[in-house]
Amino acid sequence: MDNTILAESKAIDRLLHAFIGNSSGGNSPAAIYSAYIDWLSHAMMAPGKQAELMKNIGRNMGRFAVYTSRVLAQANPEPMIHPLPQDYRFSAPEWQKFPFNLIHQSFLLYEQWWHYATTGIPGVTKRNEEMVEFGARQFLDQFSPSNYPWLNPEVIKATKESGGKNFVQGFKYWLEDLRRTVNKEDPAGTENFKPGKNLAVTPGDVVYRNSLIELIQYKPTTDKVKKEPVLIVPAWIMKYYILDLSPENSMVKYLVEQGHTVFMISWLNPGSKDRELTMNDYYSMGVMEAINAISAIIPDTKIHTCGYCLGGTILSIAAAAMGRDQDDRLASMTLLAAQTDFTEAGELLLFINESQLTFLEDIMWEQGYLEADQMAGAFMMLRSKDLLWSRIIKEYMMAERSGMNDLMAWNADTTRMPYRMHSQYLRSLFLNNDLAEGRFEVNGEPIFLRDIRVPIFAVGTSKDHVAPWKSVFKIRTLTSSPEITFLLTSGGHNAGIVSQPGKKNRSYQIQTRHSGDKNLSPDQWLQNAESHQGSWWPAWEGWLSEHSSEEVKAPPTTGNTAKGYGAICPAPGTYVHIK
Repeated sequence: MDNTILAESKAIDRLLHAFIGNSSGGNSPAAIYSAYIDWLSHAMMAPGKQAELMKNIGRNMGRFAVYTSRVLAQANPEPMIHPLPQDYRFSAPEWQKFPFNLIHQSFLLYEQWWHYATTGIPGVTKRNEEMVEFGARQFLDQFSPSNYPWLNPEVIKATKESGGKNFVQGFKYWLEDLRRTVNKEDPAGTENFKPGKNLAVTPGDVVYRNSLIELIQYKPTTDKVKKEPVLIVPAWIMKYYILDLSPENSMVKYLVEQGHTVFMISWLNPGSKDRELTMNDYYSMGVMEAINAISAIIPDTKIHTCGYCLGGTILSIAAAAMGRDQDDRLASMTLLAAQTDFTEAGELLLFINESQLTFLEDIMWEQGYLEADQMAGAFMMLRSKDLLWSRIIKEYMMAERSGMNDLMAWNADTTRMPYRMHSQYLRSLFLNNDLAEGRFEVNGEPIFLRDIRVPIFAVGTSKDHVAPWKSVFKIRTLTSSPEITFLLTSGGHNAGIVSQPGKKNRSYQIQTRHSGDKNLSPDQWLQNAESHQGSWWPAWEGWLSEHSSEEVKAPPTTGNTAKGYGAICPAPGTYVHIK
């Protein structure tokens, strides 16, 4: 067949997929349909499971009848069923009073029954079972009694106290949010948080720039500094300054004050002209160009490296390639909520299969990149109770507007993902797990994580929905590092990392495994690791200091003009401002 005809037919398919994908939040209807067909067909051929579910209905009806009689007799019985630890919808005292205790208990029983109905059916593939169970959970969340003002005692209480003004004010909040969404404006309150004004204000200079990164060097605040500098590689999915937020919770500022010379990569926010940027570009023009610049600015000195989220993944790729090529410029590697093995990457994997990726790729092919709001739907579904329904209840029904803070403002400062790179990332790493299994190539040759032989400090967060800590933990068995320290901190993917000293309700566990030590499973590690209260930052900074050599006099200026790396402009640079 003529190549022109093939190209045209492929373009038609891609345009259709892009149209459907934009309407479905990037989800493939074919993938969802096949999962439900798999579940339904096997459920119809499982009479034993059907009988079990019928018995479960009978037991639950009996339990609920007994519970109802005790409630009506004012015996204040214990709930039949408790929500999961992360489910706070029914935690208010009002939910324990009649009739709301009956309402929420019946819903939880119904929710539990559907969990049984969508799991444990013989013959259903694990991925399809997880997708159906996830979909059922998302569907049921819509019908939670907490979402309806006439069934939610907290909303009823607020309505009585305000005389109904909560709905008037809530409607105003909804109109404002709708206007901002339609006009593609940032959420209310973000105008009070701006990089260079009250965010990302740690003094420094951009000392290197190419078409993909700006490299920032921060000015020392101590007379002496550790000899080895620290390079931080943030994720390119969001702006770098989550690690340099307000002065009181800036990781960069904290490290500088402890006597470290800190460098930071600030990634370009790509547009359609950057559609052909590849993973190899992010490796070579990103991490390696930064390392080359630092080696010129501070010659004959090894470098501590730190990667956050996707930045940790690309840093691991660079470290493995450097190990392969016998490049020994790294002093250590720190991974913050960063995955290198993606076989247990949590519920995000539900959105990564051949059908889903085809739709995502065709959306990106049409526009040259993936918009942040096209990614946001998946993340919101992972935490719909917290990110969607609880917000609707609090802000639009109870008129309790959540105050904007620096972390929320950073979260709204979104970036795009270039077509070629994001497609390679999802296919090679998420779908095929090429990095962990030794098939990922850098400059045309495969790399192996076991070629990483520097000390490693890895941090997982206990409530991480993006990089589950047990997935981050896998780095312990993948490298040839003589020493791997793993730390598990409280909090989620972002708030667990931004955990400055003095922050309340923070704790962590930590343990070091040396070469020759027995390997532990994540659960065994959890039982054996030492527990500590407070921020994990001092533990990490102490580890960096232990793995540093002598202190030297702080440099009088940033950069090294003799080597061609003078100050280009003050931090936070220019790339951070690109919308």
